[in-house]
Amino acid sequence: MKHFINPDFITPQSDRLRAIINPATLEEVGSIVLGDEADVNAAVSAANAAQKEWRKVDAKSRAAILHQLANALDGVNPVNREAGRLMTLEMGKPFPEAMGELANCAPIFRYYAEMARDDAGKVAGTTQLGSFQHVRYDAMGVSVHIMPFNFPILLMCWTVAASLAAGNACIIKPAEATTLCTLKFMEHFRLLPAGLVSCVPGDAKTAQLLIQSEGTHAVAFTGSVAAGKAVAMACAERMKPCVIEAGGSDALIVSKHAPLDVAVAGSVTAAFHLTGQICTSAERFFVVDDIHDVFVQRFAAMTQKLRIGHGLEHSEIGPLVSEAARDKVMRLVADAVAKGATVVCGGRIPPNQPVGWYYEPTILTGVTQAMDILHEECFGPVAAICKVADFDEAVRLANDSHFGLGASLFSTDLAEAMEAADRLEAGMVWVNNPLIDNDALPFGGWKMSGMGRELGRQGLDAFRRSKMVIIDHQPQIHEWWYPYKDEVFYSEH
Repeated sequence: MKHFINPDFITPQSDRLRAIINPATLEEVGSIVLGDEADVNAAVSAANAAQKEWRKVDAKSRAAILHQLANALDGVNPVNREAGRLMTLEMGKPFPEAMGELANCAPIFRYYAEMARDDAGKVAGTTQLGSFQHVRYDAMGVSVHIMPFNFPILLMCWTVAASLAAGNACIIKPAEATTLCTLKFMEHFRLLPAGLVSCVPGDAKTAQLLIQSEGTHAVAFTGSVAAGKAVAMACAERMKPCVIEAGGSDALIVSKHAPLDVAVAGSVTAAFHLTGQICTSAERFFVVDDIHDVFVQRFAAMTQKLRIGHGLEHSEIGPLVSEAARDKVMRLVADAVAKGATVVCGGRIPPNQPVGWYYEPTILTGVTQAMDILHEECFGPVAAICKVADFDEAVRLANDSHFGLGASLFSTDLAEAMEAADRLEAGMVWVNNPLIDNDALPFGGWKMSGMGRELGRQGLDAFRRSKMVIIDHQPQIHEWWYPYKDEVFYSEH
């Protein structure tokens, strides 16, 4: 029930409580206190004081501190094991996946430690002799990080690492459902200067207080489109820079040239990894007529082998995060079936899992544009398959969406791969290898899927501002300075 202002876990002033429920057993795991104005102000004050000193630390020394933090994050350690266990209990993620998430945190701090050390500005070609003209980058100040439940630690590290490397202080507002694991992970940040990282648990009210504070200067958000719009509007009113990752309904194309073994296995992972609760999960499938039936048959056979159960047991498919999340999935499946879709497998609550928010991995065929599932983010274990005549129709339908986060293609045809990269309207395109990210490449979407980018150089630039500097090291009086010479007036008339 504590909040964190580095290096201390402190008693919050708010009295707003929320119970944390294990979605697999519906038992209470613990409780948290939702931060109010006094809690936000305490974190903001500490962050601004810490940032004033952190921004003075030279790039080499700052990088060394972040490398030290990365060393602490690396490997299996007691803090990570407990954070992973809590993650499983809070939101149902299989424990091996929770530990896999944590294993990916150290590299992002190493990457940004070196990126910020390497790239601090640019010298431009001068417009006049004797003038040194360049741009330099400076920290924003204090950044706010509003996190989702599905990858609560890794996605936090993506933006926190960039922000710290740029010279900022960070305040984290974790998802309500995954606050306990986030608070446990905060113990790692005790290696950093006091006040530089804080964690204020809370809800939408807490997030808005952090955004509206005059003591915060940039925002990173990952979540739903509706919440993303609210964050972006609040930032716009204050001219506060923000990065918005608002999810998607990713398309996956299976060409007649697809390597079927790879396509089937990759599609099972793309659709059902983390019970489909990934922003880049494949939700809309477009399968070319030539191989549609054989693909569906093999896709269903592999899907039915997935084990459903508690994340601390041997399972691939855990529960959905909440009853509301499962209700949405069930509504979209019911709508599709009512409008003519066929349930190939799944489509129900598993009979042997009567307790918990479980739902069987589901494959639908005969899906059409009239069905809601092609227009809403399902965020659950459902693959909605549309049969298409050819690759061109698949691309056209894939682009017929308000979302544009990622898109995938399975094909061994080079022309199709190149066309997909060129024509698919998404911030990321994967050919024969969905869901992959790279610390050095920008992550983010087009259309309603968000704005701005995480990771890569753009992910660093999101947390720093540029300053153009002109230094005339050979001072002189320039011809265009006042007062104008008489001949200037005569030559103009």
